[in-house]
Amino acid sequence: MLRQFNKAYEDDALKTAVYGASPLGLVVMLYEGAIKAINQAASAIQVGRYDEKARMISKAIDIIDGLRESLDLELHSDAAINLNDLYLYMKQRLSVANLKNDLEVLAEVRNLLETILPAWQLVDRDSMSRSASGASQAL
Repeated sequence: MLRQFNKAYEDDALKTAVYGASPLGLVVMLYEGAIKAINQAASAIQVGRYDEKARMISKAIDIIDGLRESLDLELHSDAAINLNDLYLYMKQRLSVANLKNDLEVLAEVRNLLETILPAWQLVDRDSMSRSASGASQAL
């Protein structure tokens, strides 16, 4: 019973965070979710829970695909094009990790996400700071 309450609380907390997040904040949350799913997949491989591994890798792939689909490639910006290529590469590598139960490949993709995540966090913080200073100036 306590487990159900904790799960309900986590779901409500997540919904609140998502609804209150900026678009950049959502990107940060998606990166964090993909990293968490990859970590859970690695743990599942280590204990032989291959059904859980497959589910977590699929979740990470879905998140990365969502990030890729949100890119505005019509602008032809180098950043969007490079991110698109990187997301496609990550999806391909995760598929390999899933087929081969390869912890090194999971670590590779996790490291890529963890390398980029701080940049998104910084952009989100800067955006929130500008919004907050703009709102206080309006008062």
